[in-house]
Parts: sequence; structure tokens; C-alpha cells
Amino acid sequence: MGTLATESLDRSKQGAKILAENDAQTLLESLEGWSLISIDDVSRAEKTYQFKDFQQALTFTNQVGALAEDVGHHPALLTEWGKVTVTWWSHDLGGVHRNDLIMAARTERLKS
Repeated sequence: MGTLATESLDRSKQGAKILAENDAQTLLESLEGWSLISIDDVSRAEKTYQFKDFQQALTFTNQVGALAEDVGHHPALLTEWGKVTVTWWSHDLGGVHRNDLIMAARTERLKS
């Protein structure tokens, strides 16, 4: 996780491509609890974090939101009592880009 989390995001839109599923899966193996899912034929990296109550879940949601806002790359966040599901994918590309996995690794650092 350490290396992926410290990588810079690729800001170039020209030539940006989604990762092949096996490449995304390989990178996700370094991120405990993250999985590659597909919704409407669009691959996404997702993890559900557990918390002891809603307030802790909400605090984490706000931390992920601030992280995303800092770099202008935003996940889907579902906040419920005692859990937060974070889903990263590149909407404009229709799948998982390396930037999404960098952000997943940075999300992991928030929880550690």
C-alpha cells in the first residue's frame, strides 16, 4: 500500500485508459479488503469499513471527502450506521484507472 499511496495522480486526460481487470486485481491485492466489482458493466474498486457507531462512520466519510476534494477525484460514499462503503472508479473512462487505486490506498491510510 505504501508505494501506491504515495504515487502522484496522473492528471493527463489525453490517452488515459482504464486498467485491464487482471492488472487492477493485482494492484488491489496490496490493499486489504478491497475488491473489484462491476455495476452496469463498469468496474469499480470497493471496500466497506466498519465503525462502532454512526458518528465514527460520518467522521471517516468527511475525511475521505476532504481527501477527494484536495485532488479533485471523488468516490461514491455510502454512510450507514457503523459502516462506510467507499467506491472508486473513473466515471469519464467507465472503469478503474490507476488513479482510483492510488486513492483507495490513500483511503486505507485514513483508517490506519
